[in-house]
Amino acid sequence: MSNFQNTTSSSIIFLLTGVPGLEAFHTWISIPFCFLYLTALSGNSLILFAIVTQPSLHEPMYYFLSMLSTTDLGLSISTLVTMLGIFWFNARKISFNACLSQMFFIKLFTVMESSVLLAMAFDGFVAISNPLRYATILTDSRIAQIGVSIVIRGTLTLTPMVALLKRLSYCHSHVLHHSYCFHPDVMKLSCTDTRINSAVGLTAMISTVGLDSILILLSYVLIIKTVLSIASPEERKKAFSTCISHVGAVAIFYIPLISLSFVHRFGKHAPPYVHTMIANNYLLIPPVMNPIIYSVKTKQIRRAVIKILHPKDT
Repeated sequence: MSNFQNTTSSSIIFLLTGVPGLEAFHTWISIPFCFLYLTALSGNSLILFAIVTQPSLHEPMYYFLSMLSTTDLGLSISTLVTMLGIFWFNARKISFNACLSQMFFIKLFTVMESSVLLAMAFDGFVAISNPLRYATILTDSRIAQIGVSIVIRGTLTLTPMVALLKRLSYCHSHVLHHSYCFHPDVMKLSCTDTRINSAVGLTAMISTVGLDSILILLSYVLIIKTVLSIASPEERKKAFSTCISHVGAVAIFYIPLISLSFVHRFGKHAPPYVHTMIANNYLLIPPVMNPIIYSVKTKQIRRAVIKILHPKDT
């Protein structure tokens, strides 16, 4: 441990970890991860391209979907280099500043995704409860303002959390337990008091992802109440069907996030590779599954994607 004493933050080199205990199989493990990254990048890029190029998709719902695809692309790119670098080349080293940058963007895109899902829940509520005023409530300029607000909110909330890590001294082992820089993981390596960091980090998460989850739940309570007041069974079925894709997106975002929190808090005796795999899936499942869900469940998106992939058949 003496090699790590009195190390300044600017000279720190952290060591990322692949899958503990399965280092000999990293090349094989990289194959499914590489497939997942290709699926996430190609699927979200395709949906984003379809929304931008197809005039029929220039509507509020699809603008929000384009924001979701953008955050999923950002989330995938944030971990792509370090994760595949470990599996392919055993490139475990990452500088302190690079680690903070990666941590910031991972957290930023996570918070942005949560915010976009909340905006999509609001969009669904307005569309079902007040369809006649839908176009006047969710104008293009208002959607642009929501998008800018999402970025500003995430940046202002997360900057103090990441910046406060610079005040800590790191005199323990510099080995991180994930394939990317994770805020609690970095804090554990500090030999100074991290109570302020923990409080700021917890506050940031509660005021963003935590608050968003409550508001999304409230939105669906109001949506269900509105739908049940519709007299026609056919109209009720149609209204519910418009929410299926969004419910799926919310589930695949929050379930891995909650699972990771539970494993960190209650799974201390679980094998190390369990923590690693859940942590990796938490960042990969939403970007991979969102394009699939919306392509399968949304007819307009499916048609636009087919039109791009097979222009001669349309």
